[in-house]
Amino acid sequence: MAATPAQALPSGDRLAIGDSVMLGAASQLSARGFRVDAVESRQSYSGPGVLRAKGGRLPSAVVVHLGTNGSFPLDVCRRIVRSAGPERTVFLVTVHVPRSWQDGNNAIIRRCDRSFAPDRVALVDWHAAASRNRSWLYRDGVHLTPSGARGFARLIDRAVDATR
Repeated sequence: MAATPAQALPSGDRLAIGDSVMLGAASQLSARGFRVDAVESRQSYSGPGVLRAKGGRLPSAVVVHLGTNGSFPLDVCRRIVRSAGPERTVFLVTVHVPRSWQDGNNAIIRRCDRSFAPDRVALVDWHAAASRNRSWLYRDGVHLTPSGARGFARLIDRAVDATR
């Protein structure tokens, strides 16, 4: 069962790193106990540096939603996981973006997930959820409507809760 805002883990126990899609759900994620580090147009290659900059202050659960704005190379994905450190679980979130790189990025995210132990990496299938709930997206097919922001945050929260 997903945590309600009153039941959410204390802020700081969970970190969510992403781009403008995640930024659209920042308040909903924060209400569920996530610290959110999301900026518009963030590229996947910035992920390892964002994690390294936070150093030892990383919580046990780190959610990464990158790849909306361009390619997501496998080596970058693996560096993201390694940068988080072995004592953390990284939740890799698939992308939903009607662009030529969507399917390739999701294949890389899945491959990256499979290359680590289940206690190190977990997959969160945003692409599938967004495909089933088209009303969650604005006309661009990428960014979140208010109901999409709630659905995105709920999906991530439940994935993290399932590993605890």
